Amino acid sequence: MSLLEQYEQQYATLIAEITIQIGQIVLVSERKELCAKIDGEILEAQELLELLGLEIRELSAIQRSAATSKLNCAQVELKRLQNEYNKAKEDSLNSRKISQAINIGIHDDYDDDYEDVSISHDQKQRLLDNSERIERTGNRLQEGYRIALETETLGAQVLGDLHHQRETIHTSRARLRETNAELGRASRTLNSMLMRAMRQKAILYTVGGCFLVAVAVSVYLTLSSNARKV
Repeated sequence: MSLLEQYEQQYATLIAEITIQIGQIVLVSERKELCAKIDGEILEAQELLELLGLEIRELSAIQRSAATSKLNCAQVELKRLQNEYNKAKEDSLNSRKISQAINIGIHDDYDDDYEDVSISHDQKQRLLDNSERIERTGNRLQEGYRIALETETLGAQVLGDLHHQRETIHTSRARLRETNAELGRASRTLNSMLMRAMRQKAILYTVGGCFLVAVAVSVYLTLSSNARKV
């Protein structure tokens, strides 16, 4: 697995954890500790995006285009998650303030005037509105978490397919190199056979020429001998 793939998996896991923790802000009592943890994880996610950007610069032009598009989507998603986080913190703080105000109103004397009672009812209505808003935010976060899990699963499948395709390409290249080597050996063998055939042909022509010369000399000597006898 390449360094770029490791960064992508770490980022996907970190985003999923942040999404879950944002949904827990309104549910846990140790809100400050949870917010501090989320702040640290958001900084870690930003650092991972910077590392991804550095790794993308080392890719080829075709790979860099697709990887840059994924990086831009990840940056937009992190920005949206930060907005959800800030809104969840604000809603949680407002809910706590309203709850405290209601608790104080409940323990007040029953001789409070009508204005105080009206304020208490208004606070209750605001609490209900904030509770509904928090519930909607939680639903959106859960939906975002589900989408993040689906995206992570899809990304893992794509990475698996790419890994399989890369192995197939490596195997094809190895076979191509073997084929080229065999073709080279066959070419050298054929050249050797051609050279041997040419040498044999040259020897044959030489022997034939010598034979013709010998026949011609023999005929010449025979004719010369007969002419002298006459």
